[in-house]
Amino acid sequence: MALPLFRWSCRRPVLGLSAYLRCNKLAEVGNQSVGKKQASLSCVASGVRYCSSDREGHRQTRKVVVVGIPNPFVWFRTKFSFFIIRAYFDKDFSIDEFTDGAKQAFAHVSRLLSRCQFEELEGLVAKDLISKLQEKCADLPTSYKGALSADPDDIMYTMPADVGFCYENDGRKFVSILMRFWYLTSARLPDDIVDGARIFQVAIGKDGEKPESKRLLTANYEFQREFTQGVAPDWTITRIEHSKLLD
Repeated sequence: MALPLFRWSCRRPVLGLSAYLRCNKLAEVGNQSVGKKQASLSCVASGVRYCSSDREGHRQTRKVVVVGIPNPFVWFRTKFSFFIIRAYFDKDFSIDEFTDGAKQAFAHVSRLLSRCQFEELEGLVAKDLISKLQEKCADLPTSYKGALSADPDDIMYTMPADVGFCYENDGRKFVSILMRFWYLTSARLPDDIVDGARIFQVAIGKDGEKPESKRLLTANYEFQREFTQGVAPDWTITRIEHSKLLD
């Protein structure tokens, strides 16, 4: 089976994520609680810290860890695709910097989406996608909308899932990178609705309080940029998927 490097039909981007993805490389972000380096073929562990109160009011730190094993074929395919990007599109491209910017953009866009602030998504998300999201969110329960939002501190792990290259007949060329995010939510969701592991931790507060439970959810966001000469170097989100929340 050939590597899916070239896609001959794709959606064209609109105004990009200039607040996060700038020119030839992504903007630096302050939150780097999750490790920047992707492990090659071994287990990957990423943690987020939570605090609880003891009897004297002192704060204690607890860590929640997510462990995953990357698919070897996907790992090799994406690594080769990043080489293609640096060789033929952007010699300064860095997947670490891209991942940092993508996490920041994911947190911001998911928060706007959960609040149904669709006008604020213009310039960040492709116009045709915004209209589809409006339709999907119209009858979405409040708890589901809350589960769409990912706080930066609750993003447990991020990895590239796919890379695509698109060449059109008029000479325009595009690169798209599909990013997969694992994040925690405290939204109340039915057990049979979302594929996610429940993680229990000590709640912040006095003795006797019920422990808080959080669920691990996944989301896929595709970022696309046009690399045609003379076109502003900007990225746009052209695909948004939240497992079983936005079917």
